[in-house]
Amino acid sequence: MLLNIASDFSDAPGGRYIKEGDFSGELFREYYLIPKIKEAKSLNEKLIINLNDCYGFSTGFLEEAFGGLRMYYSKEEILTVLEFIMNDNPEVVNMIKEYIVSSDRDGYKKVLK
Repeated sequence: MLLNIASDFSDAPGGRYIKEGDFSGELFREYYLIPKIKEAKSLNEKLIINLNDCYGFSTGFLEEAFGGLRMYYSKEEILTVLEFIMNDNPEVVNMIKEYIVSSDRDGYKKVLK
């Protein structure tokens, strides 16, 4: 299963939160990424995130979109279901993976249930 950020969301992703403007990491996570993860998991498939063809990514966008997944899934679940494609700047993939594993928010999942 494929999710292409540039064509499915925006080629100019924004900041961290919805209140900060268009195409935020929060918006992407809640309305694009989580539904696709649920679908991929139900089909027992990987979700491939294509990061190519975007003008760039703010650290706020990446941390909120991908690091914010820790509120819903364990680090292991996230890293098992997601794969990334990034030809332009492969370091972005390393940043995303660091945001996923850098701080464990498992406690927040209990609050959300």
